[in-house]
Amino acid sequence: MARYLVGGTPCYGRLEGDAFLRMERAPWEGGGETGARDRRDAVRLLPPVLPTKIVCVGLNYTEHIAESATVLPGRAPQSRPDEPLLFLKPPSAVIGSGEAIRYPPGVGRLDPEAEMAVVIGRRAMAVAAADAHRYIAGLTCMNDVSARDYQRRDGQWTRAKGFDTFAPLGPWLAVGLDPATLSVECRVNGQVRQSGRTSDLLFPVPFLVSFISRVMTLEPGDVIATGTPAGVAPVVPGDRVEVEVEGVGVLENPVVSAAP
Repeated sequence: MARYLVGGTPCYGRLEGDAFLRMERAPWEGGGETGARDRRDAVRLLPPVLPTKIVCVGLNYTEHIAESATVLPGRAPQSRPDEPLLFLKPPSAVIGSGEAIRYPPGVGRLDPEAEMAVVIGRRAMAVAAADAHRYIAGLTCMNDVSARDYQRRDGQWTRAKGFDTFAPLGPWLAVGLDPATLSVECRVNGQVRQSGRTSDLLFPVPFLVSFISRVMTLEPGDVIATGTPAGVAPVVPGDRVEVEVEGVGVLENPVVSAAP
């Protein structure tokens, strides 16, 4: 399922071959197909959802925990968390595939982080892990863009991860995939930087949905970013970042200098 622009109007559509079958509204709102077909090469992709919140999970891959001291010099090495380490990114950070990541003035190191993202399909409160699949609309790709010097300096992550354009999502929403068995990869200018599998998550998706829904109500369209594998490294303006989740697709974004 994709969200895209047709003649300036946002639409939802189901991908079939080289076209989207237009829908009346989002699937979790009961939208059916209208009969209209929109050619894939004639539309501009938008973020697949407009979340009320993006709940991110830090340090959810063992090898990424091991590299944390090199990613954040001067900080003590991180230990394996006993519970999911949660933080939020604002909805204003969301952009779609093809849109530019803006490198803020004054930032010394900017890192992309490839993540599998879970999109919620119905309101979730205190959900049991065994029932988590009933609340998931599908999966997409996310790039948890991070300004490392602010992350190191501030001690908490709101500024480092909250800039506009720091949450690319897309290219679309994939349904029917098992989130426990997928590859996750980040490429910069075609070269692989990160490569992992969701089978290595410390806290798997059903547990995360349950745990987070006992902290805060999850609304339809909300996003859970499940963590990033090892291999993070900086980018500079002019680079092109690709995040690929197996079975979902490729999220592509150029990096540009933000206006001072």
